[in-house]
Amino acid sequence: MSERSSLVRRMPWPESASRPVGTPIQPSVVYASPDPDTLDAQYEGRVAGYAYAREGHPNADVLARKIDQMEGAEGGLVLGSGMAAVAAVLMGLCKSGDHVLGGDQLYGRSLRLMREDLPRFGVATSLADPTDLAAFEAAIRPETRLILLEVVSNPTLRVADIAGIAALARARGIWLVIDNTFTTPRGFRPFEHGADIVIHSVTKILAGHSDATLGYVAARDEGLMTPIYDFAVTTGMTPSPFDCWLAERGLYSFELRYDRAEANAEALAAHLAGLAGVTRVLYPTRPDHPDHNRAHTLLGRRGGHMVSFEIAGGRAAANRLTRAAPDIAFAPTLGDIGTTLSHPASSSHRGLGAEARADLGISEGFFRVSVGVEDVALLCREFEAAIAASQA
Repeated sequence: MSERSSLVRRMPWPESASRPVGTPIQPSVVYASPDPDTLDAQYEGRVAGYAYAREGHPNADVLARKIDQMEGAEGGLVLGSGMAAVAAVLMGLCKSGDHVLGGDQLYGRSLRLMREDLPRFGVATSLADPTDLAAFEAAIRPETRLILLEVVSNPTLRVADIAGIAALARARGIWLVIDNTFTTPRGFRPFEHGADIVIHSVTKILAGHSDATLGYVAARDEGLMTPIYDFAVTTGMTPSPFDCWLAERGLYSFELRYDRAEANAEALAAHLAGLAGVTRVLYPTRPDHPDHNRAHTLLGRRGGHMVSFEIAGGRAAANRLTRAAPDIAFAPTLGDIGTTLSHPASSSHRGLGAEARADLGISEGFFRVSVGVEDVALLCREFEAAIAASQA
């Protein structure tokens, strides 16, 4: 064989008596096995190994095991986005004739999946207020198979009656799925409160730097993960190894970032409440929050890193506010290391229409803040100036 033709042959990985401290990135799409018997053993679970990255790869597994530890789970799965995790659960577990009940303030794309997509496949859906246990119970049907909730809703930060709904689900044999993106395992661990399945948009504060798009799902019952995994693999919800590597690196500072952002959020909420032109401030641990008592029971003093507020003046005032705060990223995301500001009426909940948004308490002057780790005095000054400009 000529030297030139041998260049297409793969070189073996260098052997070493030491190991890397940082997790290596493994971008390979395919993995070679020594023979068919070994490949059979891999697919049958008798030996560990990888075959094709759509079915799993090392960086995804490293990240999944790390989030498993945080959530008190085993066998969690990392997918290409938070919505991939939501879709894999709903489509992997539900069939035509089933009914899915969701909280009425889910993330906008989760609402769209419930309202537009699942019904096309014969899965009926409905929404109910998860803060009103009687209303939620009334919405359960004999064919209800699954309940999807966020502990703290997006974007109005209402706190669901998790204890009551978990008891209903358990009594009726319904799977309870909790999207724990907002609260994170630092603030709330759903499996300890009756959840059957936990979902995350890892894109947000777990990864924490707005440079990786990923999702995560884990189930209490290992048997539930099989149809979720099969649907995800079949439909190609593969996560990027590089994004998994970035998210794993982000997790090393997660607790520090979360605690600092949470302290900043509480202080910012208090400051906003005293500003002229601010008509409403929502933060779970504030005494004026509509679910304050439930938040205290579920979350203790962990109010989280999200604050929502409303200003007078509608869309014109909203435009003036964002233009007057150029150093605060106006972006439809959350969980970045820096503070970001979003306007649900023009982003996450634009598809609902004005009347439906009004029913949820989302006006043109309503903003959601994902608070970062900046100096809180700086944040307070920036928001104070921007709100003053909005009211000029």
